[in-house]
Amino acid sequence: MEAIIFCGIQASGKTTFYSHHFLQTHLRISMDLLRTRHREKKFLDLCLQAGQRFVIDNTNPTAEERRRYIEPALAARFRLTGFYFETSMGEAIRRNAGRTGKARIPAKGIGGTRKRLEVPLLSEGFERLYKVQLQPNNFFSVEELYQ
Repeated sequence: MEAIIFCGIQASGKTTFYSHHFLQTHLRISMDLLRTRHREKKFLDLCLQAGQRFVIDNTNPTAEERRRYIEPALAARFRLTGFYFETSMGEAIRRNAGRTGKARIPAKGIGGTRKRLEVPLLSEGFERLYKVQLQPNNFFSVEELYQ
């Protein structure tokens, strides 16, 4: 059983990465889809109870915010993997400009998340951590952190 937690500012490629790497194997838990913390928690609890692999596809900028997923996943004996999406503000704003409707985030929102962003640490409970960088044409470079 595996739980994956994404961490990164808006428009850093998290959902695209999920689609490329985990769509066929892990359920996606995202505030973009579920809209409320109550729904998100119910969906998370269901995955934990069923032993279903999942990906938390939110910004999760701080250790405190990641803890809401880490603690129950570890208590349910899931292996925990983290993916930290490293991107520049300029690149995130450029990618965000290509979004439409509710998917487009105000630049202030991206900047606010960037200011709070804490690189995840193994000590939070992760078994493995990876750094992901979006490359041209929606390709990704992935390297393990803290080897």
